[in-house]
Amino acid sequence: MENLALIESFSEFKDDKMIDRVTLMAILEDVFRAALKRKYGEDDNFDIIINPDKGDLEIWRNRVVVADDEVEDDNSEISLSEAQKIEPDYEVGEDVAEEVKLIQLGRRAILALRQNLIAKIHEHDNTNIFKHFKELEGELYSAEVHHIRHRAIILLDDDGNEIIMPKDRQIPSDFFRKGENVRGVIESVELRGNKPNIILSRTSPKFLEKLFEQEIPEVFDGVIQVKAVVREPGEKAKVAVDSYDDRIDPVGACVGVKGSRIHGIVRELGNENIDVINFTTNTQLYIARALSPAKIVAITLNEETKKAEVRLNPEEVSKAIGRRGHNIRLAGKLTGYEIDVIREGGEEDVELTEFTDVIDGWVIEELSKIGLDTAKSVLEQDVADLIKRTDLEEETVLDIVRILRAEFED
Repeated sequence: MENLALIESFSEFKDDKMIDRVTLMAILEDVFRAALKRKYGEDDNFDIIINPDKGDLEIWRNRVVVADDEVEDDNSEISLSEAQKIEPDYEVGEDVAEEVKLIQLGRRAILALRQNLIAKIHEHDNTNIFKHFKELEGELYSAEVHHIRHRAIILLDDDGNEIIMPKDRQIPSDFFRKGENVRGVIESVELRGNKPNIILSRTSPKFLEKLFEQEIPEVFDGVIQVKAVVREPGEKAKVAVDSYDDRIDPVGACVGVKGSRIHGIVRELGNENIDVINFTTNTQLYIARALSPAKIVAITLNEETKKAEVRLNPEEVSKAIGRRGHNIRLAGKLTGYEIDVIREGGEEDVELTEFTDVIDGWVIEELSKIGLDTAKSVLEQDVADLIKRTDLEEETVLDIVRILRAEFED
C-alpha cells in the first residue's frame, strides 16, 4: 500500500502528543480534504475512511455516470465508457465510487500533506497548552531556569513547556542560575501566532497573596481572608487581613510566634519588608493602621477627592513616610486615599541634610547643585521646573515635595 509510509506515523503522533482518537481522526480528515480540494477543486463528493491505529487510509471519489459527450465536471461526473472500465454493468445516472490512491495526488502534494499534518498537530498541542495555562492564571507555578537572557529568563516546566519571566517581573535582588527552580504566579497567557506566550511574575501582588495561602493554613482554609495586597517588590509590602472567626487574631496567625510563619515568605521575596495589618471598614482606622508604625494624632478625610490629611508629632513623620517614601505610598495604594502628612508644630526652615533618613543623599546633592539647600527653598519651586532643572524623575520630585510638606504645611 503506497500510503503506508505517510500513515504509519499516525500512532506516533497520537502517543507523543496524547491526542484522543476522535480529535486525531478529525485533524487527519481535515488535512486530506484540504489536499483533495487543491487537487480537484472540491472535496464534497469524497469519502475518507481512516483507521489511525492500524495506519489504514481509504479515499473514495463519488461521481455520477453521464453519456460520453455530456461530461461537464470531471470531478463530479464520469463518462459511461470510463465507468464501464471500472464495472461493465454501470449505466447512465448511476453513482460510481472509485478509490483514489495517494500517488494520484502527486509526490509534492504527499510531502505537503505530511508537513500540514505536523503543523495541525502542533497547532492542536499549542491550543491545549494555552487552555491549560489560561486556567492557571493567578496561580503559583514552579519551573526550572533553562536560559538566562538580558531582558528575560526562559524557564521550562516538567512537561517541557516554555515559560518567560521578563526582567520587570523579577524582584530586583533575584539572581538565578541555570537549572535552578523558580516560583512565581502565572500572570498572563496569550497566543502569539499559534504559540502560547506564558508570563511568570514574582513582582505581582498576587504572588504574595498566594504565598500566604501556601504558608499559612488558616488562609488556605479560608478562616483568614487576605483582603488587599500592595507591594514595592523587594522593598516593602502591606497586606490587609481579616478573620471570619472572632476568636482568631488574623495578624498574629499570619506572622506567627517571633515571625516564624512569615519568615519563609520574606526570604522568598528577597527580604521584602512585609507589614500585616487588620482590615477594617472604618476608613480613618484603616489609614492609621496602614501608616504603621507611625502613631497618628488626627486624620481629616475628603471623600469626594479621596484625600486624607494626617497629622503627626514631629518624631513620627519619618516613620509614616518611610525609607524613600515607601510606607506612605503603599498606605495610599492600600486604602485608596491620597495621603498628605502634616507635622504638628513645624519649624521655620530645615536643611535638606536633616532628611537623610527619608530622602536619599544623591537626591539631596542633585537639589544642592541648583542652589536648593533647605526644605522651604524646594517647596517654593514649581514641580515642573524642578523636573526640568534636575535629573530627577517626576515621581521622585513628587515624593520629595510630599515629604517636605509634611514638615511645614498646616
